[in-house]
Amino acid sequence: MNSPFIMSQEDRVMLARRKYFEEGILPTGIVSDSIFQSWTRCHRANQRPQEKIEFQPVSASRSHLALQKNWKLHEAWQCELPSLWSALGSANCSAILTDASGVLIGATPASQHDQKIISIAHRVGVNLSEEHVGTTAPGIVARTGKQACVLGGEHYYDSVKSMYCTAAPIRNIHGQLAGILDISSEGSPFKFDPSAVVGLYAASIENRLLAAQSNEHLVVYFQFVPTILDTPMVGMLGLDHTGKLVWVNSIASNLLGIQHAQEHRPSLWVEDIFDINFSNLASLAGAGLKTLRLRSGLQIYMRCDFYLNGRAHLEISSPMHCDSEYGDIALGQTIPTETIASPSINAEALIEKAASLKQADADLIQKVLRECKGNVSQVAKLLKVSRGLIYRRMTALGIDPKDFKT
Repeated sequence: MNSPFIMSQEDRVMLARRKYFEEGILPTGIVSDSIFQSWTRCHRANQRPQEKIEFQPVSASRSHLALQKNWKLHEAWQCELPSLWSALGSANCSAILTDASGVLIGATPASQHDQKIISIAHRVGVNLSEEHVGTTAPGIVARTGKQACVLGGEHYYDSVKSMYCTAAPIRNIHGQLAGILDISSEGSPFKFDPSAVVGLYAASIENRLLAAQSNEHLVVYFQFVPTILDTPMVGMLGLDHTGKLVWVNSIASNLLGIQHAQEHRPSLWVEDIFDINFSNLASLAGAGLKTLRLRSGLQIYMRCDFYLNGRAHLEISSPMHCDSEYGDIALGQTIPTETIASPSINAEALIEKAASLKQADADLIQKVLRECKGNVSQVAKLLKVSRGLIYRRMTALGIDPKDFKT
């Protein structure tokens, strides 16, 4: 009866737990590496699996500080909460939002009266980090920054082995972990793919957060299929007034093959990503759906907006607005151009802004060219970009480096 070929996965996990904690035998092939590493960290911290967890909230001051520091994240969660709660329906699951450290800052109401653990653990202020509650999905995400799933006996503590949880990271404009979205079930396994659901809603919250954190950025929405532009699977990136890439969301990072985190990413400009210069791209703000080519040659569908203090400067349809008047449009339906609301600034003002950005770009390059006496290699080095980008910009701006040589 102890043959691994007739045991359920849950039985194999429980057997692996006992052999690891009592005999030191590694649970190779039974649990994922992220769970094993978490077990190891908890074991080294002298946490005892048999102990009962006390889900005590942090101090009132720290709880208030967590909400205060993450109010934009919390607002993004609030916008998605009705849809998330409706999606979970009668699945007997609960969803929570924590900050980057694992302190809970938002939760859906308990769906069942007999949820003994969820009713206690899912309270604002409870610390769900690995140091406090052992191996859990939110705890692993807080540690690794990667999506995690912890089912039943994979939890470190015996008292929570009836829990099933899946969590996904939410990142800010710097590519850093900003929060964690978790979906949990108590007493019974998920009857759906929780990783797909939590990943989708985490992406939607992340997109809202990125838009809310954007100040004086040109935000570009793009995908290879136009109907995906109004879904959480849209690629997003933010550019500053010089055309430099400031941030990307998870989808854009994958589509473009660039690093998500700002500190791990080289300086990139519009011309490194799209086959267009910044002035021309900026002139498309508020113009609706357009086609564009990536530098790789692939064609995409895109639209862009200027964002000031976290809000689109042009009042047009956008998936980032909680109150979008086009929120109920069916997938695949085209929004007629005439239905787009009038922009809050006129076209002349937009063209003037794009022209001023182009002039600022030219002034910067001319200034550095003058300092470097026309040496394009030195200019590229000082501006931390490629020579090819400098040459492309000079061509677009009508600048000849020979004019700056002595």
